[in-house]
Amino acid sequence: MYANWASDPEVTKFLTWPSHSSVDVTKSLLATWISRYEDGGYFNWVMEYKETGKVIGNISVIKLDERIDAADMGYCMSRAYWGQGLMPEALIAVMDYLFDVVGINRVAACHDANNPKSGRVMEKAGMKQEGILRDAGKNNLGICDKVWHSMIRSDRKCDL
Repeated sequence: MYANWASDPEVTKFLTWPSHSSVDVTKSLLATWISRYEDGGYFNWVMEYKETGKVIGNISVIKLDERIDAADMGYCMSRAYWGQGLMPEALIAVMDYLFDVVGINRVAACHDANNPKSGRVMEKAGMKQEGILRDAGKNNLGICDKVWHSMIRSDRKCDL
């Protein structure tokens, strides 16, 4: 994780957490993640490249609102694997799991307006753009406009 994406300022440029300064930072974060799995309501996956078994990114529910059965997603991946269709594939798989197994009704994600490639991932996964919240977020570049996308259960092709 540290070597493949967490320490890369280009990967973390539009994220809300800074690049990891050492492998110890990554180890500490992983220990926190592992401890959270015990509660049953924590959803965070590593992405493994099938051909090599190498970990190349992660995708997770960053906010779960059980009142309305909604999940907000976050994801990041090693630069070496950008543009290969892997993140949309992972996002689709996670959304399927959240809809079919967890019982979520709405899955949403947002990106910095200056990072349209992240929005393209959401579109390829079948999410619809909802709108832009001006100066509504802060990432490693500062205050930013947030572009929101979502999919609700009734949007899914298999549910039509």
